[in-house]
Order: sequence, then structure tokens, then C-alpha cells
Amino acid sequence: MRTLPYSGWGLNRSKTLFLAHRKEPVDPAGFYSLIAADSVRQLLRYTSLTDQLVLDVGGGPGYFRSAFLDAGARYVWVEPDVSEMEAGGIDDVPGRVRGSALDLPFLSGSIDLCYTSNVLEHVPDPWRMCSELVRVTRPGGLIFLSYTNWLSPWGGHETAPWHYLGGDRAAARFERRRGHAPKNIYGRTLFPVSVADTLSWARRRADVEILDAMPRYLPDWAKVILRVPGAREIVTWNLAMVLRKL
Repeated sequence: MRTLPYSGWGLNRSKTLFLAHRKEPVDPAGFYSLIAADSVRQLLRYTSLTDQLVLDVGGGPGYFRSAFLDAGARYVWVEPDVSEMEAGGIDDVPGRVRGSALDLPFLSGSIDLCYTSNVLEHVPDPWRMCSELVRVTRPGGLIFLSYTNWLSPWGGHETAPWHYLGGDRAAARFERRRGHAPKNIYGRTLFPVSVADTLSWARRRADVEILDAMPRYLPDWAKVILRVPGAREIVTWNLAMVLRKL
């Protein structure tokens, strides 16, 4: 597993992750390998990964594969976009599955740990995707759900911060200035998902319990912001939830 340049869960970790995020457009492999190692470290707070079957939903090129395998997990990933699957140069390895997060090609209760990072905001029906995560996870298994909420400073992705004026307006501005449409097109491949709605969805489910919820890239003490309606939509930046299937 990659050695992380920080320990603990404080400001040093947050600074490192945000600085790495700025380099993502030119060094995606470096950024995602750091996030993968950090994700494994986060998950080890709740469970052992040894011999656990981990499903990475929306795993793209498989950047997270090495980190999970190094932690002792059995790793498979599902991705709908062939070009994304091939982007990392990982060919002819077991575990790659082409499929949709809205209709996961796995049996109910077949996965020990269902992991998804920065995918929920890219599907047109987030609650159907969330229900699929629950369906494929075995009773007692965990679900790690993380995504960039719409009203965070990065909610519009490459069109941010102009998404605060509206997703269509932000996309049009981007196209005028860059001469091409953004990769993430509002209403087609990028959708507004709120912290409040996600917390409410999880609390309504009778078949999961929330083990933890946090601003993913912020220090542990920043969890308190999730208790503040309105402010949490901006400050959280990226919501992470750990759920247990009952």
C-alpha cells in the first residue's frame, strides 16, 4: 500500500488531499492512488479488509485496485464507460465488469464491502443507485458512499464556482470561454445531490444503519458541520457515509 505523507485525521491530511486534488487534471493516477490509499485507511477504522470481497462501483480505470489488494481484499470493480476502463492502462486483469450503478450485475447479498467514490452526482437517479448498493451488500457488510455535493465549492466540477448561478448557465459560460463543452454536462452527466437528501435517505431505510458520516476531506472535528442545515451544504465539500447492512 502507498505510504501516505501524513498521519492522524487533522489539517495536515486535509491540506495534502486538497493540494493533490489541484493536480488531478495533469496527474490523475497520482491523485487517485493517494485517494485510494486514504480510502483504505478510512475503512480500516470500521473493519478488516482481509479476504473481504470489495465492489468498487464506478471504479473507472481501476486506480483503487492496488490499494485494496495490498490491504488483503478481493477486489472487483464495475464501470459503464469502456473508455474510462481503459484510461489507466490496466488490461487483462480479473475483476473488471462493465455495468451500470443503477442496475448492478451482482447477486443480492453477495458483496462484503460496497465502495463508491464520486459517482453518485453523475447518475440521474441517485436513490436507485443507493438502493442497489444496499441490495448487493450482505447483511452485516459495509457500504462506503462518498460524493461531491452540489452546493460545495466544487459541486459544478470544472464549471465551479459558476454552478452557484445555475448548472446550465455555468456550462454555457465554460463553453464560451473554452471553446468546448465541459466533460461533466449538467443534467446529463452531472446532477445536483444534497447532503440533507442523502442523510434523509439513509435514515429512512430500515435495512441500514449509519455508522459514520463526515466531510470526507476535512479533519475529524469538522463532522459537527453536518448538524447545521444550510452551512453543511457548502462546507462539507464531499460527503462520506459508512453504512452497515442490517
